[in-house]
This record gives sequence, C-alpha cells and structure tokens, in this order.
Amino acid sequence: MKLDPSFLDELRNRISLTQVVGRKVLWDNRKSIPSKGDMWAPCPFHHEKTASFHVDDRKGFYYCFGCHEKGDAISFVRKTENVEFMEAIEILAREAGMPLPERDPQAAKKAEKRASLTDVMEEAVKFFAMSLRGGGGRDASAYLPKRGLDEAARGRWNLGFAPDAWQGLWDHLIGKGVKPDDILACGLAKPSNKGGKPYDTFRNRIMFPIRDTRGRCIAFGGRAMDPNDNAKYLNSPETVLFDKGRTLYNHGPAREAVGKGQPLIVAEGYMDVIALSEAGFGGAVAPLGTAVTEHQLDMLWRIAPEPLIALDGDTAGLRAARKVMDLALPKLNVGHSVRFALMPEGQDPDEVLKAKGREGMQALLDSALPLVDLLWSRETEGKTFDSPDRRAALDRALRNATAQIPDEGLRYHYDQALREKTRELFRPARFSGKGSGGGGFSPARGKGGFGRNARFQPAVPMPSTKASLLAGQDIDATEYLREAVILASLCVTPGVADEFEGQLLRMDCRDETHARLRDLILAHAGEGAENLSEKLTEALGAPALDELLGRTHVALCPPVRHPGDEEQARMTLGEEFAKLQAVRALRDEVEEATQDIETMEDEAVTWRLGDAARTSHSALRGLQEDTAEYDVGDNGAPINRDERSALDALMQTIRFDKPRRNG
Repeated sequence: MKLDPSFLDELRNRISLTQVVGRKVLWDNRKSIPSKGDMWAPCPFHHEKTASFHVDDRKGFYYCFGCHEKGDAISFVRKTENVEFMEAIEILAREAGMPLPERDPQAAKKAEKRASLTDVMEEAVKFFAMSLRGGGGRDASAYLPKRGLDEAARGRWNLGFAPDAWQGLWDHLIGKGVKPDDILACGLAKPSNKGGKPYDTFRNRIMFPIRDTRGRCIAFGGRAMDPNDNAKYLNSPETVLFDKGRTLYNHGPAREAVGKGQPLIVAEGYMDVIALSEAGFGGAVAPLGTAVTEHQLDMLWRIAPEPLIALDGDTAGLRAARKVMDLALPKLNVGHSVRFALMPEGQDPDEVLKAKGREGMQALLDSALPLVDLLWSRETEGKTFDSPDRRAALDRALRNATAQIPDEGLRYHYDQALREKTRELFRPARFSGKGSGGGGFSPARGKGGFGRNARFQPAVPMPSTKASLLAGQDIDATEYLREAVILASLCVTPGVADEFEGQLLRMDCRDETHARLRDLILAHAGEGAENLSEKLTEALGAPALDELLGRTHVALCPPVRHPGDEEQARMTLGEEFAKLQAVRALRDEVEEATQDIETMEDEAVTWRLGDAARTSHSALRGLQEDTAEYDVGDNGAPINRDERSALDALMQTIRFDKPRRNG
C-alpha cells in the first residue's frame, strides 16, 4: 500500500519521538535537556552503559554515536518492535489518533490529485503577486508600507492582491489549462447559485499564502481593502489540502527559528506574525481565524515546551488567552506548559512593536505570566471575598481547575501556589505609618490586577513588650509541634480525615515537608490506612515518615500509641486544631497590635494584647483543664472527692471478719 506523503508528514507532526523512544530507554538526566527536546540515553540497539544514543525531538531524528543507528519514529518502531513498515504506521497512527488511509488501489491517484491541487495553489500565488504589482493593486501597494512592509518584506512573505472582480482568478486559471473542478476543490472559487460561472472566493483583498510544514501553499488568508466589508479577514474554506484547526500560519519557518533558540510566540493574526518575524522574533505563529485548538496546542508543544501566548490587549484577547488556559489544563505535564504575554490594553503585537520597538516587545515576553497566575486572575479579579461563602466558592473553583491536571506532582505544585495566593488574599493588608488603609479582600490591587496585598514581615517586639510572656514564647516552635501531632494522627487514622478536611485545608504549614504531607493526606485519605501509608512512603520516603512518627512529642500522643482508634483520634485532632488556631490568632494579634503601638496612645492596644493572651491561655488549657472537686485530708493533702467515694464503695465490699488460718 502506498501512503500519501502528506499523511506521513501529518503523522510525524503529531507524535513525539521522545515519547516513542522513552518507552524503550531510560533517559540520562545529567545530559538531557527536555526543554529543548535534546535527550540522551544508553542505546537500545546495542549493550552499553554510557548515554551515546541521542534524540532530537524537534527534528524528529535519533542517532547513536556508538553503533551509528539512526532514523525517525517509524524506523524506531520497526526495529524495536520487529514489525513491517505498515504495522509500524498502524502503531503510531493509533497513538496519534489518526485513521489510516483507506486501503484501495486509488491511493496513489489520490496522492497525485493532492499534488496537482498544490500546483494550482502555487499558480494562484503567482497571480495574486502579479496583481499586487499591477495597476489594480495600487491601493494595496500604498497600504502595505504604512504597516511597515516594504517591497522586500512583501516578497519574503509572498503577499499578493485579489482584484475586485468576480472571475479574475477563475479566468486566469482556466486560461492556464486548470480544470474547473480543481479550482473549486482548492476553495479558490465558489459555484454560482444563479447558474452562472463560478465566482472568485477572494475579491479586493490583500492575500497571505498559508503553507504547510513542507512549504507548500494549501490555503489563503485575505484582508479586505474595503472598510465596509462584512469580513475584515477571510480564510480559504476547508478542503482536502486545508484543515484550519490543524494548521498554523508560519509553522515551518517558526519551527526552524525555535530550533535556533528563538521563543515560540502565538499571535492572533497574519500581520502580527509578520511584524514579529520582521522584528527578529522568527518563532511567531498564529491560528487561522479560530481560537487555538487542541491539535494546534499539541503542535505547539512539539515545537517548544512552553509557548508564549501573545494575544491582543483587549477583552477578546484576554478571553482567547483564557480559552487556551482551559484547553491546556487537562493536558499539562512536566515540560509542557504555556505562558501568557498580555499586550497593553487596546494594542496588538504589531502596534506594540511600532510604539515601543523590539525592546518593548522583549520586555513583555520576559514578563509573561505563568498559567497559574492567569488562572488566579480569572477567579479573583474584580471580585470581593468578604464572606465565608465567597471564600469557599473560590476554593472550590481553584480545586476544580487544578483537578484537571493529570500529573500528580505538577498538580501538587499548582495547589501549593494557589494556596499561598489564597492565604495572601485572605490575610488583611497592614501598612505602616499614620493613616494607612486597612485590609480588605480585593485582589485587583497592583498593576493590571495582578498585584498582591502588601503586608509586613513578622513584627519585632517593642521594648515595652519584649520581656512579656506574650512576646517571649516561641510561637513558631509551638505551631510546628502541633502540626506534627495533627499530621501524625491522620497518618495512622486516615478514616477521620474527611471530618477535618476544612481545618486541614486552612492549616498554613510553614514547613515544606508538613505542607506536602498535608496535601498527600487530603488527596489519599479516603483510600485506607495501608494505601495511604504506601502513598506517603512513595512520596516522602520511609525515613521521613518514620522520623515524623518517632518524634518524642508525636510518639506520646494517644492516636500514635493507639493507631486506628478513631474516637481517640477525633478527640486529639479537635483539641489540637483548636490550640493551633489559638496560637496563630495570638501571633497575628501580637503582630497587628505591636504595629499599632507606634501610632496609638491609648490603652486599647494593651487591652487587646491582654485579651489575646487570656483567650490563648484558655484555649491551650482546652480539654486538659481539671474540673474535679477535692476534699482536704487529715495531713492537709487534697483528695479527689470522686476517687475517695469510689474507694469507700470498694471497701464496703471487702469482708474483714474472715476466720484466721491456724498457725
């Protein structure tokens, strides 16, 4: 069976050689650079210990410097799976989600047909270029220099002009001997509904050829010269050559530029791509009249691990960026992400380059936002969180978003970053100096709505409070100990974790190991103690878990001494969470009150500090407070009244009049 070369090109574009080879080798992390698709491993074709087998994922080829084996994904599958060519194609096509071409004797004719259609498209490119240079293209020729495109640039991009005539291109191609059906099949003309001759698809438009990765013209984009035209930009209809959801404008040249170190930039339209490329950003591409599709995102990741989404700085551009984010979340993986370079309001990349030059654009690209920041912005900007209901809704929205991330480790880090932002948002801002504003929960502070509420570092006690118990106690150490007891109790009794989920989510662990352990418990608590233990051991290592459970203050707590006793665990956790909350409330009160001492001259601050201390002391006593009643014995010692009554009752049951044994 002879396959269409375009099918093989598409197959190679869809699959990642790194993934194909990665099933058979163990990568050498010291030599490999995943971000550049530059991977090394011991060769799977001959026995060796050194990593001499090289994969260039961007070019799609491998080579062994030891045995000199080389090839692409198809040859790799053939050699490692010991299969024939078509079997290798079937394996890779299934992986890429591509149906195989029909097995019919007409396959070769279909390939020839596609080739003939690309010839027709090249004839159209020449016609449009000629029309731009002619008298009919005078207005278009005057317009392009205003957009920064001189004659040399027009030649580099093969720009042209479609005359304002109903059959200009049609008559030209017919005169060249092109069959009418081929013109229609290329999408260059449309049949008339009135029974007349077909008419040109593009009229009175500046023409942009759209090429595949092999450089063949497969479609056109046209910009209207008439400002009253219903469609400012118009693309070719989908044909056997052109699938707009699987095509990127400037794909081939951009892939080559990225391979030489340029960033991969996703802009919105043809002019943005051309302006970026002419300014030195050769790795620019654009989707074709639609939002970025899932397939286009896979294509972008085949070129670079972290494309920069540089869409227009307006509401539509931000909406499109967020669509890319939603598309990317379920597909995120280590080494596959996106960043967002948001243009100034009302400007596109072309306008930014004209206003600020290459340096201004480079600054925007350098400050591109990671996906997590765009997610945070969408869920918080313009909103207030002044009630528990709104805060809970934010927590749920963020959890639902990150739950889509398939990689567990990556999902953990996203959750960590968002928890930190949430804690920052919910902690009221404090500003030094007189007249400073209060807190509030509006996230829209700072430039562009991405700012964070300012807050102080932990306060240094004033001289008047340094000697007090309130400032002298080691609150951080106390928090650390209580966190350890809580986490250890849940490790050995995971069945009660759901009851304390809310408190556990709000537990702000300053220790990184504690934070990770908390997140693992939340993720796997419902899977049983044995499975949870396996997950914790796998993630943290057995020594780390043993070290936690072996700490003196942890080993002595009731749940660790009696693992599986859920009632005991509930009592301990309830008390420890209450004490931890009291300690942290005391810490926050100390910080705020200490700062207010600088500006307030009344006794309110002193009362607040005293009240905070009393509240904390009461909470820390908690369930340990002794409520028993005592009597005073003859020797002055206190005697627990309940215990004495129990002893008296016991003594009543003992008979002292038993006969003595004979000596």
